[in-house]
Amino acid sequence: MTTQFMDVDVRPILRAGGEPFGEIIAAVAKLQPGQGLRLLATFKPTPLFQVLGSKGFSYEAREIGGGDWEVLFTPGTAAGAAPARTTTATDDGAWPEPVQHMDNRDLDPPEPLVRILAATEAMARGEVLSALLCREPAFLLPELAKRGHAWHGGFEPDGKTYKILIRVGAAKQAA
Repeated sequence: MTTQFMDVDVRPILRAGGEPFGEIIAAVAKLQPGQGLRLLATFKPTPLFQVLGSKGFSYEAREIGGGDWEVLFTPGTAAGAAPARTTTATDDGAWPEPVQHMDNRDLDPPEPLVRILAATEAMARGEVLSALLCREPAFLLPELAKRGHAWHGGFEPDGKTYKILIRVGAAKQAA
C-alpha cells in the first residue's frame, strides 16, 4: 500500500522568524489513518524526528537544495493509535508536595511544553512541579524522559483538564 502524504510547507513561517511547531502538530492531528506528513523546512528538523517517532512515525530526510529539507514522516503501526490516558513515572516512591503550580490550559502549543521544560530547568532535583493542561502532553512526555524526569499524569474528573506532576531528575535516581 502506498502512503499518501499531507504537505506542510513551513519555510515561509521560518523565514519570517516564526515558530511552526504548532502548525506541524495541528497537521499531524488531522492525518487520516495510514496517512503520512511531507514537511518542507529551511533546516533539518532533527527534534521532530523524536517527537513524531514517539507517535509511531518513521522518517526519511533529504536536502532539496538551497539549504531546504524535505522530510517524509511515514506512519508505523503505532501511528494514529490512541495515546495512553494515564502516564507513569519510573520513581514509585512517595512524592513531596509540588513546589510550583502552573495553569497552561489557555496556551497554544508549543507554549505549555516550552514553559514546563523551562520551569523544570530552574528546579532542584527531587522537587515536584504540578501543571494543568487542556490536552494530554504527548510531545512533552518524551522530552521529560530524555531529561531524566519522572511524572504521573491523567485527566481530571471533568474529562477536559489534564494534570501532570513532574519530579525533577527522579528518573535518573531510579535508573
